Amino acid sequence: MTKAILLLSGGLDSGLAGKILLSLGIEVTALHATSPFCRCSGSAGGCAAAARMARQLGIPLTTVPKGEAYWELVKRPRFGRGSGVNPCIDCRIHVCSLARGLMEETGAAFVATGEVLGQRPMSQHRRAMELVERESGLTGRLLRPLSAKFFPPTLAERDDIVPRWKLLAIQGRSRKPQLELARELALGDYPCPAGGCLLTDPQFAHRVREMLDHEPDSRLADACLLLHGRHYRLPEGTRVVIGRNEKDNRRIAALVRPGDALLVPATGSGPTALCRPGPPSAVQAAAGLIVRSGKGVTRITVSGPDDRLTQTLSDIPPLETELAETWRIARKEGTLSPFQGVRGG
Repeated sequence: MTKAILLLSGGLDSGLAGKILLSLGIEVTALHATSPFCRCSGSAGGCAAAARMARQLGIPLTTVPKGEAYWELVKRPRFGRGSGVNPCIDCRIHVCSLARGLMEETGAAFVATGEVLGQRPMSQHRRAMELVERESGLTGRLLRPLSAKFFPPTLAERDDIVPRWKLLAIQGRSRKPQLELARELALGDYPCPAGGCLLTDPQFAHRVREMLDHEPDSRLADACLLLHGRHYRLPEGTRVVIGRNEKDNRRIAALVRPGDALLVPATGSGPTALCRPGPPSAVQAAAGLIVRSGKGVTRITVSGPDDRLTQTLSDIPPLETELAETWRIARKEGTLSPFQGVRGG
């Protein structure tokens, strides 16, 4: 039986591509590439929607992180960015290259995606899709069942492994054809039909640009910190992150690394703060931010990544509002949002 690797996001289009391949008698293995910036997963741990879609299709799922190489693409994309800091074409090449590796490892004949010509402005126009196929090393082996008739036949089609007449010619941003096809193929449970990437969100993109300007050697683990809390850049260059709620506090504490200082109120109630790095002047400023946001905070404990208590601060004055706003990393025209309503490129 012919094997294929399906790039499965968990959304409608990739699910439909899987249904079409299965109807042709193809043995399909799904590949889901994770990113901390995917709104469907919210972490690098994987997308629950992808797992549900794989179960619905009855196919095995392999989950792999996009990894450090992906963050390097964000920092220095070869093929440009979208309206935010989203390197959509470079990202697509990277993911397709991961799929090519699994294809070669498993002896699959080709890689399939749910891409639709013209659906996304940056990465799904003809030139970009041809570029992705070429740069990922998948020339002739990248099948897009939903828009296949707009492209030259793949090797699988030329070898009659995949009947071209059974493939489709869907294009454009309307999802009506896919929704009708989903009803026809009895495909349900696709909770993230359009997907989305935080790198396209203007406010989150502002945080990323600021990090790239001040921390050019940052790694993906550093970028994960951008997902949580309120961020401040002190004059000496230190980043201070202040939790907005208990969930933020827990996640900020989990991201402490050597050289950081973690501040937690010992009395009253208030946010957790992280200084990166943690010199005494930055610790004092972060403590002032905690007192400013908290209630009844008179003592604060300061520790490092191994949770050893290094010092206790007492009688800290709150940081002046004007100074705090001067240091805050935020777009001037709006409040930093929970990063909602964004889509990929």
